[in-house]
Amino acid sequence: QVQLVESGGGLVQAGGSLRLSCAASGRTCSSYSMGWFRQAPGKEREFVARINGRGGGRYYADSVKDRFTISRDNSKNTVYLQMNSLKPEDTALYFCKIQTTWGQGTQVTVSS
Repeated sequence: QVQLVESGGGLVQAGGSLRLSCAASGRTCSSYSMGWFRQAPGKEREFVARINGRGGGRYYADSVKDRFTISRDNSKNTVYLQMNSLKPEDTALYFCKIQTTWGQGTQVTVSS
């Protein structure tokens, strides 16, 4: 059974950057799509970005396009989310996902 552990969240001022990491264990994930989602207080969980297996394609929510970049290092079984030009509305708990497995989330807070 695969396990996912996110890290890299924190408090940052608007306009700043953070890089989130999601480390997978228990199974090699290079052939699988992996995604990032987020959930703000009082809101539903929403899609942020996805990268196909072996990095074949990347997809983004309109709200983060041109600011966020998803990537993966298959040698480390890890997927990343580089977040630039952060806005207060990016504040949320960020989760990574592979198939039906979710991580525990990492909090991102952007102050204005």
